[in-house]
Amino acid sequence: MAQQPVFDQDGDQRVDEEFIDDVTDAEERETAHRERGTSRPITVVGNPVLHKECKDVTAFDDELGRLIDDMFASQRTAEGVGLAANQIGVDLKVFVYDCLDDEGVRHVGAVCNPVLDELPAERRILDDSNEGCLSVPGAYAELPRPDYAVVRGQDAKGETVAIRGTGYFARCLQHETDHLYGYLYIDRLSKRERKDALKQMAEREPRYPVVAND
Repeated sequence: MAQQPVFDQDGDQRVDEEFIDDVTDAEERETAHRERGTSRPITVVGNPVLHKECKDVTAFDDELGRLIDDMFASQRTAEGVGLAANQIGVDLKVFVYDCLDDEGVRHVGAVCNPVLDELPAERRILDDSNEGCLSVPGAYAELPRPDYAVVRGQDAKGETVAIRGTGYFARCLQHETDHLYGYLYIDRLSKRERKDALKQMAEREPRYPVVAND
């Protein structure tokens, strides 16, 4: 595991903080998950499972492993960079990611029961890039988010993990964690921007299978 600096809630740097190595053998690990899994359709805005906090993962077993495999397969089908369990209709706090950072480094992994670190003011440098979501297909909007993020949680075996992201990867970590607490990115937009995003979605056909809302 790589050692990287991180800051506590008082803004003091903590040394010897261990972060998982989600870079080594990224392609091989993603391929193995995806080939074991079965792609599932994506739930879209309006589906109740997307609009409530998910349940904690408490069983780190083969069933969880199969879910993670299916999530990687579903993510690839939809050409996404991150996917939360409730986006395939499963009410559990787990997300997967296959995301490049701003330096072009590929990060691949899965996190259960994620919690974002609160950043000190000096680390809250906002990036207002466009953001989209597989559960709001075809829609994009500018959304300011910190360009640095630390997520803490557990891996598929229940071991404690911490993940550090910068730039686009930091946005991914924040976006997917939001999902598991019942928030879509459009919930962070103004009413006008949200309305525009939903209009974009209505005007475009999804490029991947989705679950129709009743």
